[in-house]
Amino acid sequence: MATFLSLGIGLPLHDTLKANGITDSTPVQEKAIPLLLAGKDVVAQAQTGTGKTLAFLLPILEKADPLAMHVQALILTPTRELALQITTEAKKLLAKLDDIHVLAVYGGQDVERQMRKLEGKKQIVIATPGRLLDHMRRGTIELSTVSMLVLDEADQMLHMGFLPEVEEIIKATSVDRQTMLFSATMPDQVRSLAKRFMQKPEDVRVQSKQVTLKDIRQIAVETTDRAKQSTLRDLIDQQRPFMAVIFCRTKRRANTLNTALQGYGYLSDELHGDLSQAKREDVMKRFREARIQLLVATDVAARGLDVEGVTHVFNYDIPQDVESYIHRIGRTGRAGEQGVAITLVAPKDRMHLEAIEAGIRLSLERKRMETAAPAKPKQEQKSRDTREYRGAKAEQAGRSKGKPVERGRRSDGGERNASSSGRNASSSRNANKQDSRNTNQRQARKRTRS
Repeated sequence: MATFLSLGIGLPLHDTLKANGITDSTPVQEKAIPLLLAGKDVVAQAQTGTGKTLAFLLPILEKADPLAMHVQALILTPTRELALQITTEAKKLLAKLDDIHVLAVYGGQDVERQMRKLEGKKQIVIATPGRLLDHMRRGTIELSTVSMLVLDEADQMLHMGFLPEVEEIIKATSVDRQTMLFSATMPDQVRSLAKRFMQKPEDVRVQSKQVTLKDIRQIAVETTDRAKQSTLRDLIDQQRPFMAVIFCRTKRRANTLNTALQGYGYLSDELHGDLSQAKREDVMKRFREARIQLLVATDVAARGLDVEGVTHVFNYDIPQDVESYIHRIGRTGRAGEQGVAITLVAPKDRMHLEAIEAGIRLSLERKRMETAAPAKPKQEQKSRDTREYRGAKAEQAGRSKGKPVERGRRSDGGERNASSSGRNASSSRNANKQDSRNTNQRQARKRTRS
């Protein structure tokens, strides 16, 4: 792998990367960074977790002019969580370069507060399409100065219906801008977008779909809708994930499943669009810190999340298409680590499974679970599990794999029962001996009287 200095990244950023333990580039960074530093438009097909964020952030930070107090770079993302994630990464890189300013603009935050921050003149804005359009229409942000534009997770902006907003935003930027498009998949509409708004873009393709997922063991587990919860619990207890993301089809199903898991004593929480922004940020903070072991999420809420330590992905509800499947299971098996992706398949899901297998050109490993009768919730185990799991996280510092807690069980029950049984048997023998002595004494007194 090439060093960042050899790719054209300057010493200040290089030293910051080194201080954060990043010394060598990934394939997508090695291919994209020199092109972007040279001012080329780039279309990059790369899975989340391949280092694509640094692939566009580093050239932007190298080229941003600290003396120009206007928006020079705009990074569009489909979700708030991804916008915050990229902002956090950018601020880490700028720890020793305090003359470049970054602002995240997304829904769920107070608009007036964002307006005041925009008045402070930021060189880099990281935004979701809806909230950015709101500011454009209010006249609180000017995009004609944007010379670098990034469309991150472009396929997901398409799936979420954002393409009309994205096109409106693109048209508001400078015609001389440099455009960077990053996407895990390349549907026809995304390619059409690139063709219409990019100038002779260079193609960067890291790996094919099958190779991209080579570090993830993919399993299909046959079950029924009725047995899904108990099947999932059995899988969690068998697989013992260090951290896992569990995908549900709807917000309601995510809420129902999370409530059930918490009732059984698991360290879980939910992430979906019905939560306030403050709650979503709190959930993600606790998940990144491994204070939550299981994150129950919808596709939209978990889009593009990059959390170290996720060893497993469970598709509680099967994805509706191959693109969603690739995005979901890409939460694990990152940066060369091994991951496990398990899809629960009810009889009605078999056609979707066949379509997914055709799309990734791979047959999933099949597994059938023998599900026991539903267990009763064990809420009393939660506090014990919390202590043990946090201990496990501390032991796992710096690594992304490990063993989570087992839900507690009594280890002394057999000994106590055996001891109690022995005492009872002894008491019974002593009582029988005493009865025999009393009978003999009464018979002796009768003989004396006679």
